[in-house]
Amino acid sequence: MLVVLAALPVVLHLLLGEGYGYFRDELYYLACAQHLDLGYVDHPPLIAWLTAAVRATLGDSLLAVRLVPALALAGTVWTAGLMAAELGGRRFAQFLAALATLCVPVYLSLASVLSMNAIDVLLWAVASLLALRGLRGDRRAWLRFGVVAGVGLLNKLSVLFLGAGLAVGLVLARRDVLKDRYLWAGAAIGGAIALPHVVWQVVHGWPTLEFMANARAHKNVALEPLAFLKEQVLQVGPLALLLWLPGLAWLLGRRAARPYRPLGVAYLVILMLMLGTSAKPYYLAPAYTPLLAAGAVLVGAAIRRPVLRALVVLAIVVPGLVALPLVRPVLAVEDYVAYADALGMAPRTDERQELGRLSQFFADMHGWPEFASTVASVYQALPADEREVACIVGRNYGEAGAIDLFGPGLGLPRAISTHNSYHLWGPRDCTGAVVLIPAKDPAELRELFGRVEAAAVVDCGDCMPYEDGLTIWIARDAHAAIGELWPGLKNYR
Repeated sequence: MLVVLAALPVVLHLLLGEGYGYFRDELYYLACAQHLDLGYVDHPPLIAWLTAAVRATLGDSLLAVRLVPALALAGTVWTAGLMAAELGGRRFAQFLAALATLCVPVYLSLASVLSMNAIDVLLWAVASLLALRGLRGDRRAWLRFGVVAGVGLLNKLSVLFLGAGLAVGLVLARRDVLKDRYLWAGAAIGGAIALPHVVWQVVHGWPTLEFMANARAHKNVALEPLAFLKEQVLQVGPLALLLWLPGLAWLLGRRAARPYRPLGVAYLVILMLMLGTSAKPYYLAPAYTPLLAAGAVLVGAAIRRPVLRALVVLAIVVPGLVALPLVRPVLAVEDYVAYADALGMAPRTDERQELGRLSQFFADMHGWPEFASTVASVYQALPADEREVACIVGRNYGEAGAIDLFGPGLGLPRAISTHNSYHLWGPRDCTGAVVLIPAKDPAELRELFGRVEAAAVVDCGDCMPYEDGLTIWIARDAHAAIGELWPGLKNYR
């Protein structure tokens, strides 16, 4: 049964993988895949390497690039079953752990688009499984843990939260493990794997720290603790509380679970760290897989009657099915809006942005081909001599990424942008003689250019409101060379 459950994310992807269209971040990662490096302003390098590999072998269609997160969720589901087995659970417990993991709303959401997040959930799950084995006495498991943690750091720095949580858990509950040289060897392996990215950060002046500080100050919504906890219930699923909360209590309090107590302590430490750093609610999502596995073991041992087990399965599956249209694009937009209204679910965002009738997650899947086509209509209308020197600026990596993905088919040059890693890639050969720039207010453009002319207006439907109604401006005769202006235009957030 584990094989069947693990296969379902891939089946779901093949049936529904295209959804509404490319997600904003997918456009960015496709662009990063054309600038392979040991790091990027807002993320480590693994996602770019994986995207480049997919692009080189399968292409850059949505079905191709979204196969990566689908496989990551499949691996997470499989690993949840293995964790339940590691904790002593029999077949039903293993099945229940895998099924509960498959039905977690936030996991279904994260696995619907190409990003670091679905991979992060998988790597946390595998690392937790290896930690369980290490705590049980398999000393060499700590070496494999180090490898997974190192790869995790090349994917997303949030693996540091897991490391910090386990470290505190070991100090409080399993100091004997701290004497194991295999544990420290594993830590050294993890550090060695992550070292190239650390060197990249040093060479580039720690841009990720600047990015994180700016995001906290200007972009992310800082939730109060109770609101953060409420989001946990919604994202993992209200009825999932009946699994992961008993699982947490078992890891923390039962004598039989004493060897594994550091994992229970780790969850509490990670939760406190994320509350203290104003993290987005979904950042905590990877920490739930071992708790679901532990809870499945408890429920599997306590409930033996087939009828009751069937009810438990329904209690997991039904909420997952209800949540599915809210967390990944499986309905037409009009149907989704009606469905969300019927459930009383207002559009949501983790950032300080105005919303339309869609959540930010869904809105960011709309409008990118229309944006690129509007820019192309302006570009193609330029005189031939101006087209030869014209450059296209995106205000953010979504706009720039849309030009880079759709532009070649429309005869456009590659975009430049001052946003995040695009800023590091520089202005290339842009002289500033003719620049196409999207904006709603041209005041700043008039400070930088001698002439500014409105050329077209973007209509992107259900995209984010700040992307809709943009004017594409033709700016001519920059007051200074773009290369000279570039350092002061940096936008890390």
